[in-house]
Amino acid sequence: MDTQSLQAFMAVAESGSFSGAAERLFLTQPAVSKRIAVLEQQLGARLFDRVGRRIRLTEAGEALLPRARKVLQELEDMGRAITNLTGEVSGTLRIGTSHHIGLHRLPPVLRHFSREYPQVRLDIHFIDSEEAWESVLHGDLEMGVVTLPPQPDTRLHSQVIWDDPLVFMCAPEHPLARQADLTLETLTRFSAILPSPVTFTRRIVERLFQEHGLTLNISMSTNYLETIHMMVSIGLGWSVLPATMLDDEVIELAVDTPLPERKLGVVTHPGRSRSNAARAFLEAINSE
Repeated sequence: MDTQSLQAFMAVAESGSFSGAAERLFLTQPAVSKRIAVLEQQLGARLFDRVGRRIRLTEAGEALLPRARKVLQELEDMGRAITNLTGEVSGTLRIGTSHHIGLHRLPPVLRHFSREYPQVRLDIHFIDSEEAWESVLHGDLEMGVVTLPPQPDTRLHSQVIWDDPLVFMCAPEHPLARQADLTLETLTRFSAILPSPVTFTRRIVERLFQEHGLTLNISMSTNYLETIHMMVSIGLGWSVLPATMLDDEVIELAVDTPLPERKLGVVTHPGRSRSNAARAFLEAINSE
């Protein structure tokens, strides 16, 4: 059983198609099919059911998936450990980060790093912080630059890089903008536009209102903070967003209850060897 066949299997399983796997591996579709066929022959079991254009894992495929992922991760980890002995900063660094952090925090870091280490290929995945966190946990990404969970989770190593204070905000023409002595209870009388329930930021806001026995009146949810900012700016509701997003289109609401702190930082897996590229990136992000 060779690693190329396992890589092809993982690519098909994760992309859901042979064509998607071929694009990911820079191969032709027949080449991917051949590698899967070889693997199925070696195992003596069918790994995928092909129903029309849809690909589904068989029971054997489901059983192989976590084992294949573990084998490939251990081989990659071994390669990093050996490469680290040379001291060379090269190879591919897979990072996950949110669109908001990618837009507002990472540009100077990426500019500095790419100039200092041109031999490193940055493979950046712009995804939700929660998805990036899970991908680091499962070994799909080496590093995440994310909103950190409101409650510490020791399964990953976390390092705070930026304080990212949250503020209540609305449009200047919103009814809340004309009210003094605002309370959390007052906010519940108006529609809120917040990140989706699975996000760390939403958990922070919900916990605050729950601690005061209040229920939020949420009219819309989306994971893109820039989209929330736009909807707030045209008066569709109030929200809780990073203070860095305050501008001429929205105003901060002076609510009598402070919001909990939000932290942004880096997460890595404590059980994986850290590549020289990852170490250099951490140095770059800490120096900004």
